[in-house]
Amino acid sequence: MKSVAGNAWITLCRLRRIWISMTLRFSILTVSDRSSRGERPDASGPALVELVQSQGWQIVKQDIVPDEKNAIQAILQAWADSGEADVVLTTGGTGFAPRDITPEATRAIVERLTPGLDEAMRAASLKVTPHAMLSRAVSGIRKYTLIVNLPGSPKGATENLQVILPALEHAVKLLKEENAGH
Repeated sequence: MKSVAGNAWITLCRLRRIWISMTLRFSILTVSDRSSRGERPDASGPALVELVQSQGWQIVKQDIVPDEKNAIQAILQAWADSGEADVVLTTGGTGFAPRDITPEATRAIVERLTPGLDEAMRAASLKVTPHAMLSRAVSGIRKYTLIVNLPGSPKGATENLQVILPALEHAVKLLKEENAGH
């Protein structure tokens, strides 16, 4: 049985962890022809908003664009260059369909790729579905912002984000050159 003082210490440590943890700022871009035209409601964007906010993090921007490379690039570039978001999530446009060009748009504007995040998401997804090997999602860094492509389905988007959640605070601290435990 733990002592009262021991329980108080554990509680204090947990509270300190919550206090010390960063408030990350996210922007979420849904890439979908049909949703951008109002033909289908966006389900993935709101699912990601809910997951991000459940972590105590903030949503600073959210938008929907069609599967158009120039439109995707322009928003990703503007959002990353503004410095308002630490992490930009995209949802949609990562598969094999002819208009799925989110990875190409992302690669065109990032300065450094972050393949470990992509590999972790695909490896975890393969345990759920063999279709995970059809993902072409990429992630990378532009200036001080991490950009991550996620699948277009709410289930796929949230499952993939949950895989990398434990690494995001550390990644952002490194990008900001803060003391990240090194």
